[in-house]
Amino acid sequence: MNPVVEWLSQLYGMLSVMPFVVFILLWGVLYGITRDTRRATRTAMDVTAVLLIGSVSLMINQIFGSSFGFWLILLLFLVAAGLIGNLQNRVRGTVNPVKIAKVLLRLGFMLLSACYVLLLMVGIGKYIYMS
Repeated sequence: MNPVVEWLSQLYGMLSVMPFVVFILLWGVLYGITRDTRRATRTAMDVTAVLLIGSVSLMINQIFGSSFGFWLILLLFLVAAGLIGNLQNRVRGTVNPVKIAKVLLRLGFMLLSACYVLLLMVGIGKYIYMS
């Protein structure tokens, strides 16, 4: 495998272990640079949403013993993108893929954060119960 791809894969794996720590650190760095709370929050949410996709899909796979976690999340994102694109087309007459991506990442952040916390509790409970 390409060393750059391998390094990026390992970096993603390390960062997605604790996505909320990455959110706080990234928000602090961005706020320190820009002094814009809204921009720092939105950018940190977008980056953390990408990390949460991997983290939540791995948790689904571990807890339920499947390999469908990533594909389920991808399917939900694609369905949501289609619905948002349809809404944009009906309201404005055009589809803006950049706005769709922003909405998906921010909604994904909110929903995947809730799933992360819920699955973390279920995983801890399963670990304690099985031990």
